[in-house]
Formats: sequence, C-alpha cells, structure tokens
Amino acid sequence: MTDAPGSAPGPLPGPGAVLVLGEALIDLVPTGDEAEAHLAQPGGAPANVATGLARLATPSWFAGALGNDGFARSIERRLLSAGVELGLCARPDLPTALAVADPGPDGTGYHFHLQSTATFQLPQRMDVERFAAVYAGGLAAVVEPAASAVAVTARAAAAGGPLLVVDPNVRDDRTLDASDGGRRLRELCELGRVVKASDEDLAALWPDATPDETCRRLAADGRLVVLTRGSRGSTAYSADCAEPVSVPATPVEVVNTIGAGDAFTAAVITWLVPRGVRGGRLPEFTPALLQDMLGFASGVAASVVGQAGTEPSLPAPV
Repeated sequence: MTDAPGSAPGPLPGPGAVLVLGEALIDLVPTGDEAEAHLAQPGGAPANVATGLARLATPSWFAGALGNDGFARSIERRLLSAGVELGLCARPDLPTALAVADPGPDGTGYHFHLQSTATFQLPQRMDVERFAAVYAGGLAAVVEPAASAVAVTARAAAAGGPLLVVDPNVRDDRTLDASDGGRRLRELCELGRVVKASDEDLAALWPDATPDETCRRLAADGRLVVLTRGSRGSTAYSADCAEPVSVPATPVEVVNTIGAGDAFTAAVITWLVPRGVRGGRLPEFTPALLQDMLGFASGVAASVVGQAGTEPSLPAPV
C-alpha cells in the first residue's frame, strides 16, 4: 500500500480551503423497474461533500483513499472533474467498498460491502492548520482503520485552527457495530463547532432526548447546530439567538434523495467559510443570518433532489 504524505506534494491550500476527511465508495442504486438492475455511481457522504464544495466554488481537498480498480478510477474522475484536490489521498492497492442502496418511502437504507477494501485506509497524518474548515463524518468515522484517523484529525482541528464541521450520517447495517459506532459519533459531535444532523441521526445517537432537546443542549455550548428534517425543512440553533430559526424545504419535484443531505452540508460550509471562521470562530448570528444560511442550503439541496444525480448547483437568484 502507498500512503499519502502528511502534506500535499502539489499546490498548497489557499485561504478558505476545506479539508474533507472520509470515504469515497460506490453506491449501487436500483434502476428502472427491474429489481436486479443497479446503477453504479460514485458516493460516500464525505466524497459527496467534497464534490459539492468544489461545485459551489469552495476550494475542496479530499483526504480519503482511492483503490486500484475501475470503480476507484470512476470516483477519481468525478472528484477531479468537480475541481477537488486529491493530493492528500492515500492510494492502497485494494478494491473499492460498495454500498447497495435500498430506497423506500422513509428514505434510503444501505447494505455495505466493506471488508478488505481500500476505502478506509485513510492517511494518518493531516496538517489541519492550513485549512479554514475540516469536515468529518460518515462511515469513516466508525469503520477502522479510518475511524482512528478521523478521531485524531478531529481532535487536532478542535484544539484550535480550522472550524470543525461534523455530520454524523448514522447508518444501520449488519456490518457496523452500532454500540461502538454510536459512541464514536457522539464524541465527534461533541468535538465539532458546527453539527449538521438529521432528526433520525439525533434520535439514534441520543434516544433519551428529542432531537430539539439535543440540538438545544449542543448549541448551548457555543456550537452552531443545524437540524434537517427532509421535506419538513431545517432548523438552526445558536446560543446567539433566543430561539431556533426554521425555514421550509425549497419546493421541488422529487426525483432522487440520495446525496441531498450532503449537498446541504456543503452549502452550509460554503456559506460559513467567507464569514471569518478562521481559528475555529463562528460569526455572530442573528435570526436573519441563520435564515439566509438555511435558505441557501435548502436551495442547493433542492438542486440534487430535483435530478437523477448527486451533483449540486447554486440556487437561482430570487
């Protein structure tokens, strides 16, 4: 296996660059009316976020692992075509992990094929100080050996420097250790300065509290917490505001929901980075600012929901 060095051999991150840490894999998505037919498309929440950032013109560096098969080459083409910098990626001589999507009326479930794959052989040394923000979450936060690398990098970011953004992206599958995974994701959320999570995520991680109660508790410690509820819109919690701020979901004819939450996260980061987040600082929020952020992110997520792919675009000017 070849490993990425601790710093990029090519161009260095400029102001406003975001480090995205985690997995890039292949989603096998049912297609047409044939239950046996599946479309292979690049996915993985962190890879989706990295692509979304680049599509939204935010400098994006992906620190994952790309293997040696055709799927890895497809993932690489997707990331590079979006403008994602791959100088920090590890390049193990292993195949790519697969996630078999199972869409249903309550969202998309997944069944994972993870063992002996390149996907979780993340680089172990990250110079986070060069970045304005660091994103962590997804399967890499709970699947070893990636989980240890994510935890170390998240702690380094939380200690000062970049803004640590966490999206737990809770997944339920027989291949995952629910108890250990839940512990790791709770610890990651507690480290983050920004936590974006769905109501299902929070109900799974803190089952003894309502999602609203969990968001208020996390925000009381100085975090920005963004709660997404699918077609029911989103809510932002900040200690700067007496009450949370909610916006409805942007109306759109639903074609696909895969990747919508990742596009939302990329949009939140894109909105935050130009507003002085260096040193882990958050802007001073007002209800109007929170409403503007949520409206922007909702529009970006709608651009994914309204099409067959997972590539977001900027919302049209109002």
